[in-house]
Amino acid sequence: MIFTNSTSNSFELEFEELLSRGKMDIANVSGIVGNIIKEIKKDKNKALFEHIAKFDKWEPKEDEDLKISAESMLHAYNNIDGELRDALHLSYDRIKTYHEKQKPKSWFDDEPNGTILGQRVTPVDSAGLYIPGGKAAYPSSLLMNVIPAQVAGVENIVVCTPTPDNEPNELLLAACHLCGVSEVYKVGGASAIAAMAYGTENIPKVDVITGPGNIFVATAKKMVFGDVNIDMIAGPSEIGILADESANPNHLAVDLLSQAEHDEMASSILITPSQNLANTVKIKIEDWLKKLPRQEIARKSIEMRGAIIVTRDMDEAIDLMNQIAPEHLEIATNNAFELLASIKHAGAIFLGHYTPEAIGDYMAGPNHTLPTGGTAKFYSPLGVENFMKKTSIISFSKKAINEIGEECALIANTEGLTAHEQSVRVRLEK
Repeated sequence: MIFTNSTSNSFELEFEELLSRGKMDIANVSGIVGNIIKEIKKDKNKALFEHIAKFDKWEPKEDEDLKISAESMLHAYNNIDGELRDALHLSYDRIKTYHEKQKPKSWFDDEPNGTILGQRVTPVDSAGLYIPGGKAAYPSSLLMNVIPAQVAGVENIVVCTPTPDNEPNELLLAACHLCGVSEVYKVGGASAIAAMAYGTENIPKVDVITGPGNIFVATAKKMVFGDVNIDMIAGPSEIGILADESANPNHLAVDLLSQAEHDEMASSILITPSQNLANTVKIKIEDWLKKLPRQEIARKSIEMRGAIIVTRDMDEAIDLMNQIAPEHLEIATNNAFELLASIKHAGAIFLGHYTPEAIGDYMAGPNHTLPTGGTAKFYSPLGVENFMKKTSIISFSKKAINEIGEECALIANTEGLTAHEQSVRVRLEK
């Protein structure tokens, strides 16, 4: 991992390396993904079956093999541990409560002259949700994608998830039942994105596609954008931590590893003005690594994409973190809320010594589908608005158009658009 001080001669180059973490090499997979999309558009289920056999190592025999039955989801729900079921329900309730507060409202404004202006907010007709299922299964991602779509009022929700060797994850199926999802398909990767974007004999075309995935999924989402809407093009998971000497180094070490255990390309970055804290966290990381079942993945991530940076002061630490714009940002200081105003870019901010990033992944309520790779500078977390669209409402009375029509016609005339001009003038009083 990078272990450095902001005053070192090599720091500028080391920091530039960190900032380039979000550059997924889409160029290397674009050709493969492009061919997958073309095949799905042309041959639909036939291509889908071939892709599943190739990438997930099982062969659907008929169309019905693609869809997971409601009975299977109910069976999985009934057979999970009771405490785990209760935990999923608590998570569902908290996520739903938070997202219900996000829902935008339509509005109308009446002017005295008879003008009515407004905005109508309505849900999209259909949404496709991609839920990863390769190295691990993530029922929490299902909740985080389904719930805002449901709160928005989306009528048709389609879920696609890869099932290597045709073995769906039982906990994911239980979460599907809890959420009341009926259309769940055993399709993964770029094939799933293409199927939802353009439709097949079984999988319906949707209006918006959301959900995280690997570089093939991210590339496919980028390629189909425009034919459908997408939430964002997300890369590997990441965490940034701002900490001072009041932080518990043992806590910080395991918090950094909570992202590193996702996959080898995840980023875990601690920035602190305390050299003693930095030294201790480095030791604690090694202690924790020895205890983790996913030690091999976490170790590779820490070695390749991890960093501990010691700065002159907290102001410099904040400046560096704003440049990084991390997906998750923990502020582990005694005055965390005082620092909040200085944070300009982060997908989600976790304040105080008792707010680990993991609480946001599962139980806090805000969405855990977040912008990565520095894109928090212009992207927002997944939310209800991703599943809604806005329509402008305009109504003019005769009096209203007579008040401002002449000015409107003048601008149209200046632009050389005569029909625009006359469509206003024919309505004006002579």
